[in-house]
Amino acid sequence: MIKTYLYDDETKEMVTNLDLGDVHEKLRNPDNLLWIDLYDVHGQELAQIAKLFDFHPLAIEDCLHDSPRAKMDDYEDYKFFVFHALRYNEESDDEITTLELNAFVGSNYVVTIHKHKMGWLRKMDAVCSRYPKFMNRGADFLLYALIDGITDEYFPILDRIDMRIDELEDEIYNKEVRGVTEEFLALKRTIILIRRVILPQRRIFLTVNGKWKFDIREENVPFYIDLLDHLERIVDSAETFRDLVNSALDTYYSITNATSSEKLNVLTLISTIMLPLTFVTGFFGMNVPIPYQNSHWATAVIIFMLIVLTWGMWKYFKNKQLL
Repeated sequence: MIKTYLYDDETKEMVTNLDLGDVHEKLRNPDNLLWIDLYDVHGQELAQIAKLFDFHPLAIEDCLHDSPRAKMDDYEDYKFFVFHALRYNEESDDEITTLELNAFVGSNYVVTIHKHKMGWLRKMDAVCSRYPKFMNRGADFLLYALIDGITDEYFPILDRIDMRIDELEDEIYNKEVRGVTEEFLALKRTIILIRRVILPQRRIFLTVNGKWKFDIREENVPFYIDLLDHLERIVDSAETFRDLVNSALDTYYSITNATSSEKLNVLTLISTIMLPLTFVTGFFGMNVPIPYQNSHWATAVIIFMLIVLTWGMWKYFKNKQLL
């Protein structure tokens, strides 16, 4: 599916479903802005767009294959970006997955390519079909709008992760070992994936000696500063969550180890108490002649001795605070 949106600077209106043969004519006006969005396109359609704008084959190859990290490539006449959105489904085996968005940004055009539907792009489609809200401030502002919308979708995911950490901190005292451990590991994988995605994305917008890595209009600089602030907040939150999960997991292991030690101590004390009792009963149960073996009082004395021995050992362990 190929969608086109053209902001005509002369009429200040939006034109949709533009014929691709008229693209170069419309782009002659540097104040016009063209956005072409390609969703789940085939190689032939992608090759048509690449030929139309003379995109580099390596950039097109990146569009055909998922890239593991965000990046920006400079091709002089245009910039090629790779960004990642997140899809979060707590009930799925892979509870968090990445959705790749490729973007070619020229002086007065933006071409986006993606294989999966993205919520923010659907909202922009509804707006740009009728209003020039995102397209009357240049290609750099349109790029900002695209990335800012994707970035904002990270925050509900982070809020849910924060809630899950609080829930797990409450559950570590009363839940089964295996269940809590699996939840912790799933949460750690989710946080690691978020950090792996967001860190390269943040580097794209970091300034070098106070200069941006690509051209940004002066009036649009505050928007990119705000975008960078959002990315920094996501990075800080991910690192904080990682530390909280590691701390909670260490606490959980300490609790389980302490519980195991208590159980082991109880078993050890029981074995210690039973050892002399077993010796006494074993000694008097031997099939050899023993003094007073035929006496009726011998049984009572032995039972009394076992009771006293058990009570004495229990009292000793109690005084030593071993029980």
